[in-house]
Amino acid sequence: MQSSKCYTLFLGLLLTVSAWGQDNQELRLKLLFVGDIMGHDSQIEAAEVVKDSLYDYEPCFEFVEPYLEDADMAVGNLEVTLPGKPPYKGYPQFRSPEDLALSVRFAGFDMLVTANNHSNDAGPNGVINTVQLLDKYDFYHTGTFQNQAERDAYYPLIVYRGSFKLVFLNYTYGTNGLKTRPPAVVNLIEEEQIEKDMADAREMGADAIIVVMHWGNEYQRNENKEQSELADKLFAWGADLVIGAHPHVVQPVKEKTVKRADGSEKKVVAAYSLGNFISGQRREHTDGGMMFSVELAKDMQTNQTRLADHSYTLVWRYIEKNKDGSRTYRAIPIREFEGENPPLVLPDADRKAMLQYAKSTRALLEQFDSREREVVVPAN
Repeated sequence: MQSSKCYTLFLGLLLTVSAWGQDNQELRLKLLFVGDIMGHDSQIEAAEVVKDSLYDYEPCFEFVEPYLEDADMAVGNLEVTLPGKPPYKGYPQFRSPEDLALSVRFAGFDMLVTANNHSNDAGPNGVINTVQLLDKYDFYHTGTFQNQAERDAYYPLIVYRGSFKLVFLNYTYGTNGLKTRPPAVVNLIEEEQIEKDMADAREMGADAIIVVMHWGNEYQRNENKEQSELADKLFAWGADLVIGAHPHVVQPVKEKTVKRADGSEKKVVAAYSLGNFISGQRREHTDGGMMFSVELAKDMQTNQTRLADHSYTLVWRYIEKNKDGSRTYRAIPIREFEGENPPLVLPDADRKAMLQYAKSTRALLEQFDSREREVVVPAN
């Protein structure tokens, strides 16, 4: 760990080295971002094994695990609190059992961001216990903090993956009117503070600066003016990637070339909203989201890093109805389930709903700057 505004975590990771030209070598790093990991009442009920004490969320992520494992780093938006004791509740104030975090870890997630409009749903103790639990399960995490001293020491978050140095920042537009009570800290979208944080991030000499924003209008399938303008500011301040959450529906992925303060130009990308990854929402277009894949390439001679590729995988929330009357919530990669030999055969009504979601979301995304990813085959 470093003191002074950074959170340094080392992890040795073997990366594939690919040669290009005769005198250069390029390293690649695969990042994967997913949308909202939620905990509605129906999800809590479906996962309950022993009332108030044991919950099984592992089936939720069974079919997306290969995608998480294929990435060098998988990042999710945790839109619940983990207070550590019942009562566990969904909307409007989300309090999920700790077993959710454990299953998310087992599924292959490396990092969770925690600044969102539900961060204060369980009060300051909920913020603090969530942070402590994520530490216990060895997650990288940022966005909320146990106290100001912790934020001062460990923010922005620095993550080392092999030869790559990444910096992460995370903010939310608000906390549903629930004030953040000391000693807890929740990062809010306050431009003056963000600009200062971004200056700190630039000084850290990262290969990539990644900002995850909780913003926008719920259920709106296009970014609003405030999102677009703030993304431009973040890019001007040094961000390479801007990843969005909160609308609970997928919004566009847009690529642009920006000019830095030193006069250089760089390709950057904003994924304005990744939608829901797993949730109990039933409103139109909230029954799915996307996994957003980003590949970074680092020239080992010049020490310059570029955005080499990005693509999306559509996911759909399937509610499996079991013979005993119980239900199982699953995040499923759509392309694997719309073919002739899906990993699990869906009832006709569910398959029709999934295909309708896929058609509508593809029609939105295909207008812009990303492409759909090929199916990831599970390792034997």
